[in-house]
Amino acid sequence: MQITEPGRATIVVLTHNKHLQAISALEYLCGLPGQWPIVVVDNGSTDGTPAAIAARYPSIMLIRARRNLGAAARNIGVAFAQTPYVAFCDSDTEWEPGALERAVALLDDTPQLAVVSACVQVGATGCPAPACLSMAQSPLAREQLPGPQLLGFTAGACVMRTCAFYQVGGYWPPFFQGGEEALMALDLVERGWRIVYANDVVARYFPSLAADSRLRERLLIRNAIWVAWMRRPVRAAWRQTSVQWRAARDSGIVWSTMLQMVLGLPRALRNRKVISPAVESMQALLESSR
Repeated sequence: MQITEPGRATIVVLTHNKHLQAISALEYLCGLPGQWPIVVVDNGSTDGTPAAIAARYPSIMLIRARRNLGAAARNIGVAFAQTPYVAFCDSDTEWEPGALERAVALLDDTPQLAVVSACVQVGATGCPAPACLSMAQSPLAREQLPGPQLLGFTAGACVMRTCAFYQVGGYWPPFFQGGEEALMALDLVERGWRIVYANDVVARYFPSLAADSRLRERLLIRNAIWVAWMRRPVRAAWRQTSVQWRAARDSGIVWSTMLQMVLGLPRALRNRKVISPAVESMQALLESSR
């Protein structure tokens, strides 16, 4: 394990109505080697989660949002971080010992690196998530980076350069959650930053049985279309809209998904800023390799 100067990264944890899971995750994170500041953002829980955290871990900075802000609550957590890097996880995710030290070392050694996306191992089996297998086989040019280059990352299991997070404005609140990192990834790479996958930076993910998979699917499709119209050339945006429409149709959620998408599209278009041909070529290469 590499020796890292204490306080180089702040762990930012999101939680919402996961009382027992949040307590368990924080107990684990507090026991990690090293001195990692922890900031918890409670997303408007109504099950007593913030009170339980405050009672059990009075030394942890706890921020109580009045309502569920989704992924944008990470913006609040980062605002309270006073370290050059932030390590994101939710209350269903735990960083393995040594993972943060390795991520910090990669960021220290590679000035153009903005994000290290972790290898997410799922549940007790420890099998890598399918998305991680795809990341490991990224077709993008390596560019002497310390891992496969990406045009995306796992929002709830990554370590990010704090100044890069601020440079792109954090997470866009209307996304709520579900693919919320796609816009940030495009904006980071457009500004010259790089994103890599690190197979030896490991986070464990314990999915909740109570998760609403249908809601998440609707949000993923809606947000993918919004991102396309916010950053992609018109032809590519139409193509992505068609792909996502077919996905919604095949899942039987086309009308509810498309209604939400259409209602929010004017706001997305007001934030339209088309990416450069170079970044669009990277995105097109990724799409053609799937």
